[in-house]
Amino acid sequence: MKIGYARVSTGEQNLALQIDALKAAGAERIYEDKGVSGSAVFKPAYHDLLRASRAGDEIIVWRLDRLSRNLVTLITELQMLGSLGVGFRSITEEIETVTPAGRLFFHMVGAFAQFERDVIRERTNAGIQAARRAGKQLGRPPAISADQWSQAKALLSGPHKMSVASVASLLNVTRQAIYKRLNAEKDAEQEAA
Repeated sequence: MKIGYARVSTGEQNLALQIDALKAAGAERIYEDKGVSGSAVFKPAYHDLLRASRAGDEIIVWRLDRLSRNLVTLITELQMLGSLGVGFRSITEEIETVTPAGRLFFHMVGAFAQFERDVIRERTNAGIQAARRAGKQLGRPPAISADQWSQAKALLSGPHKMSVASVASLLNVTRQAIYKRLNAEKDAEQEAA
């Protein structure tokens, strides 16, 4: 069975163009998602389509971005369809996984996407290592500065001992930041002992 899938991101957009193209491509049944972003993890009608599809069926979309806006997600989705024995066809891009040539093309696109992910990962790791060698502090800045921490310690242990909540309010930081720093100091003392 040929099953169509149409999606628009906002409720104001119209599915008519997609539905006409899907019918012309032979879609016997069409599932529609309105007001659902292409980057959404859950697409209700698409989920229903997957539950209804069987091995040997073919899912047809008007354009690839109707299924996903992200190449990695798209490839993962198409691999999942392939493992279920479900074919795929995109009308506009003329990409399909029904014929051997279509599957070959899809695998080549997938290999390039994997290569791109690997190169990005390598560059990111190289950048992190270079930053560490240069002495740069990575990650988020501390939630409580060194000055605030020295003030907090004095207020928490001084003669007029204040509560953590009062100190946090006074220094305009969160209680969690103070507790995290207290726990880190305890852990450091325990390791030193």
